[in-house]
Amino acid sequence: MGQTLVACAEPNPELQIVGQIDLGDDLLPLIKEADVVVDFSFHDATARFASICAEHKRALVIGTTGHSDAEKSQISNLKSRIPMVWASNYSTGVNTLFWLTRKAAEILGPNFDLEIVEMHHRHKVDAPSGTALLLGDAAAKGLGRDLKNDGVFGRDGVTGERKPGTIGFASSRGGDVVGDHSVIFAGAGERLELTHRAGSRANFAQGALRAARFVAAKRAEGTKGLFDMQDVLGLR
Repeated sequence: MGQTLVACAEPNPELQIVGQIDLGDDLLPLIKEADVVVDFSFHDATARFASICAEHKRALVIGTTGHSDAEKSQISNLKSRIPMVWASNYSTGVNTLFWLTRKAAEILGPNFDLEIVEMHHRHKVDAPSGTALLLGDAAAKGLGRDLKNDGVFGRDGVTGERKPGTIGFASSRGGDVVGDHSVIFAGAGERLELTHRAGSRANFAQGALRAARFVAAKRAEGTKGLFDMQDVLGLR
């Protein structure tokens, strides 16, 4: 992902890469030259990066996932000192899909059965995907429900009729699929399907760079706080 970020940033005249670091490298020699630090590293490195950014009043974009609750708390506590964008998915298309899913759920209501279908490459180890879960959460919020209570994660055997109000998930794995997600609203006599397909990792990098420009502007105007891609895209 770091290589993709660099490749996407280099031709953009609005962006200048002042340095690149890997795990084990020291951020301090570069921090004074930067307006924004973009972190796609490992969960136990983010809190240290965030602390350095806070100390030097630099903005931060976090694309790393897998943080523990303690790490999340340590990072989010710095939102009163610097502006940060923190998201698990930086695709502008996917984040638009989150918004559309919630809005469609609000409009269509409980009379439409809701299913979420996702497919990823053969090497993905978890299911359903994190993005699928976020889509389910967006739908649940649109319906005024709780995904923890209403999510159905796989069906097998004689399951009986579909329980009203549930949100079903199905996962497929194969090939080199970067990521496909569909949200299906199935009603009586009609069906609405919202789908996003990722063709490469460049869309995630472009979204992260858009977030970097957003949070740099927040820093320039003296605004602090914790933002996500819904804020970056003006969908809040």
